Amino acid sequence: MTGPGAERQTVFEKVLIANRGEIALRIHRACREMGIKTVAVHSTADADAMHVRLADESVCIGPPAARDSYLNVPAIVSAAAVTGADAIHPGVGFLSENAAFAEIVEAHGIAFIGPAPAHIEAMGDKITAKRTMRELGVPCVPGSDGPVSTLDQAKAEAARIGYPILIKATAGGGGRGMKVAEAPENLEEAFLMARRESAAAFGNDAVYMERYLDQPRHIEVQVAGDSHGNAVHFGERDCSVQRRHQKVVEEAPSPALNATEREAIGKVAVDAVTGMGYRSLGTFEFLYENGEFFFIEMNTRLQVEHPITEAITGIDLVRLQLQIAAGAPLGLRQADVSFSGHAIECRITAEDPVTFQPRPGRVTDYHAPGGLGVRVDSALYSGYAVPPHYDSLIAKLIVHGSNRNECLLRLRRALDEFVIDGLPTTIPLHQRLMAAPAFINGDYSIRWLEQDFLAG
Repeated sequence: MTGPGAERQTVFEKVLIANRGEIALRIHRACREMGIKTVAVHSTADADAMHVRLADESVCIGPPAARDSYLNVPAIVSAAAVTGADAIHPGVGFLSENAAFAEIVEAHGIAFIGPAPAHIEAMGDKITAKRTMRELGVPCVPGSDGPVSTLDQAKAEAARIGYPILIKATAGGGGRGMKVAEAPENLEEAFLMARRESAAAFGNDAVYMERYLDQPRHIEVQVAGDSHGNAVHFGERDCSVQRRHQKVVEEAPSPALNATEREAIGKVAVDAVTGMGYRSLGTFEFLYENGEFFFIEMNTRLQVEHPITEAITGIDLVRLQLQIAAGAPLGLRQADVSFSGHAIECRITAEDPVTFQPRPGRVTDYHAPGGLGVRVDSALYSGYAVPPHYDSLIAKLIVHGSNRNECLLRLRRALDEFVIDGLPTTIPLHQRLMAAPAFINGDYSIRWLEQDFLAG
């Protein structure tokens, strides 16, 4: 099964892919299978990238620095105009959650393959997002109702919410602008540091405060809504194996939830999509602890970890995203979404597996694992030089099994087969992770990797 509406092969004539690496290749493949031509935009550092080689057309949009190429809105829109692309897919990262970019694209008569700019903007600000979710009945972590601008205000809010307190940048992400105050005597330092980091990273020093959960899991729900008022969810993913707030391993379904919790949180997410009038793919992210879910953010784009949802549902989410953007209805109800087996994704990065220092370089030998239930999303090939200018993610290993134990055994075998020579990668880390008793038992939280596994 490739997803609903498979009979409609062409929703756009030509799609410009405003991204790079494995996600650009993933989007190209979905387009090609639907009979859609593709345009690859690239920096000078990515002239030999796989998606550039495979696309129908390619346009160089600037030098290696992302701000001069993949974040260069005039160059991207110009490339779309010159090549006659009728849609732009932003991928993940870069401009994928930039409301101004979406508005500019649509103002030029080009379809933006994503949600409405207003939804991107609303969900991009964490305070606005939480306020919206509360109005829609989605449970949120107890916290401040808006930005906290003074130390006196911070002290009052902390006393009301209770310690420990988490101070977070309103425009934050990736753990930047995020500090914990364990007790009143730690509040001033944490508050000032969070504001300084937020200003440096995002040009905005606004922060808010919320209750700090001790050992939560990170549970996210994949949703989709169309422009006809239809919405469904595709189950949850457990993304609790994290380092510095960055996901390392994801699995679906979560080993921590029971059927009642799974059904309840899925319904909450779908009701929110319907209430918002949201159109496109999206992901609701929650912290889960002691049977309670707390909304933390909504990602208004395709997720890096979408393949594990595809593995357990058999639905091509990128194809679905393209169809929704073209105005087509979802073509399925919640009862039509079925789940089969278990899937795990390992994010392979070009980093030292012990120090986690990025180590770009040339791939001297490459062999992807195969076999039943094994998928590799990567733009690597032998002789390819991984550039030093971008995120260190170079491959995603996705494995599916009839149950979690089979999935784990298959994943260990696939990791043993995976060959990327010429530069260090985190494959050895994942081999260790898959042998760790806590992971085997599904007994881990968002702090487990750093506090227990790596610390030990």
